[in-house]
Amino acid sequence: MEAFYNYFETIPPAHRSLILVSGIVFFWVLEYMIPLFKLKYKKFKHAGINIFFTLTTILVNFPLAFLLLKTSDWTLANNFGVLQWLSPMPLWAKVLLGVLLLDLISAWLAHWVAHKVKVLWGFHIIHHTDHQVDTTTANRHHPGESVLRFAFTCLGTFIVGAPVAIIMIYQAFSVVFSQFNHANISLPKKLDTVLSWIIVSPDMHKVHHHYKLPYTDSNYGNIFSVWDRLFGTFLKLPSDKIIYGVDTCPNEKENSNILSLLRIPLRKYISHQEVEVPSSNQS
Repeated sequence: MEAFYNYFETIPPAHRSLILVSGIVFFWVLEYMIPLFKLKYKKFKHAGINIFFTLTTILVNFPLAFLLLKTSDWTLANNFGVLQWLSPMPLWAKVLLGVLLLDLISAWLAHWVAHKVKVLWGFHIIHHTDHQVDTTTANRHHPGESVLRFAFTCLGTFIVGAPVAIIMIYQAFSVVFSQFNHANISLPKKLDTVLSWIIVSPDMHKVHHHYKLPYTDSNYGNIFSVWDRLFGTFLKLPSDKIIYGVDTCPNEKENSNILSLLRIPLRKYISHQEVEVPSSNQS
């Protein structure tokens, strides 16, 4: 455990990029082998749009990274944060608790806020405009939302008092789990159900991408499913009932255009509405 911890404490940027790329490639291949839906789309063209937003996220996070490191250094220097206030514990327990709390604040809470604050929803809606959800959808975030999520990661680091190693471990797991639960893969239903009691499984998260309420406002988790169960935001919906997209932006052609997606937050009115969407994910 100590070697694992030490590795992430000084993990090179190239290794972090390798984790991101390896996850996409692995789940991309798996989607061909055990697809959940036979999606009607050109996989490479679809991936190109989402990879563009992956690159914008990297461009946003890279110059801001020093703020995250400064926040972590300050909490350690001033003995501030949950991990600093608790009695000494085994390293594995410290890492697990740190990742749990960072997942709550940096992922679940940030996601919940993005749905509840109208201005922020205008940025987050880009993630929901994907009509063909697959592993690349995990990285489909407007640059404005990337700033929001970075701010919540800093907030989580501040509250938790997280050392750099735990932040890097959390971010590595966050990337891989997001790719996993967005992937267009079909797991045995019993296995998916068992997994969903501990982590966010593919079937659990796909419900969040159903095109209308109340399902859009459910299952906010990224790594651990406990937060949705604890805060009453966990919902189920059979896979064959799921229709991807979002009711307020139903035009799939516009939602496949990068410039149109970037302009969505500038529109005067973006909110949840119930409209009929005739298409389905299944062929």
